[in-house]
This record gives sequence, structure tokens and C-alpha cells, in this order.
Amino acid sequence: MASRRRSRQRALQILFLWDARRQPLDDALNAYYDTLFSEEHPGRDPFVSELVNGAIQHLSELDERISRHAEHWRLDRMPAVDRNILRLAVFEMTYGGTPAPVVIDEALELARKFSSEESVQFVNGVLDAVHREIASGAGPWRAQPPHPPM
Repeated sequence: MASRRRSRQRALQILFLWDARRQPLDDALNAYYDTLFSEEHPGRDPFVSELVNGAIQHLSELDERISRHAEHWRLDRMPAVDRNILRLAVFEMTYGGTPAPVVIDEALELARKFSSEESVQFVNGVLDAVHREIASGAGPWRAQPPHPPM
């Protein structure tokens, strides 16, 4: 079982690949697992699939929320890495059930590893605003519980 941090890195790589090529998701997943993923790890990580599938399934909602909080930045003008880090993090905060501080910290680590210091500040600002919106119950979407109530 991969660590969640490693899973988020893999999810970012797959989402970046999907975003760059605008190919069917299955093709992006297969390209990642067939070529970029080490042969030492033959299985597919369910958390990676949950993040990537969820981000793509809720893409328009996520992009709308990101756009509202990314002052002076159109989504199509953002660096692709930053855009996809934000998509994954906003998906996980909204639908994944992971505490927002954990999601934000992990997103900042992704930005440090795959982007620039300016991107770390940008990602932090956007995610902090999204977190405040979710916590206040404002906006068209409410944070979803990780599991349906019993």
C-alpha cells in the first residue's frame, strides 16, 4: 500500500497527463501505469483512482470554485501543475473527507516539489479561501461527508 503522499503525487501526474493531452481518462491511467509507473509496483492504487476520477467527475464544480478564489488568474492561464494541484486538493477537501489542514499541507508539498515558490504561496492562498468558504457553508457546494450517514 502506497503512502497517501505518494498517492497524491501519482494522482497529480495522471491528472497533469490527462489535462495536457485531453485524452480519455482510461488512456491517461494506462499511459501512466504502463510507462511512468515503476514495474516494481504492479498494482493500481485505489486512492489514486479515487482522487483522479473524483477530480475529473467534479471538474466543472472544482474549476468554478478555484476560479472564484484565484484572484486575477484565469484557470486556462495558470500553470498546469498549479491548476491540477488545486483541483486535487479542492476535490479532496470537498468530497474526500480528509481534514482541510492535511489537504492544504499536502498540496503545498506538491507545489514545492513540482512547481515554484511563488506557486506555493498562490496555492496556499486559493486553498485557504476555499477552506474558509467550505467551513462557512457559503457557496453553491457544501462539503460532503466521506460516507453516507447511517
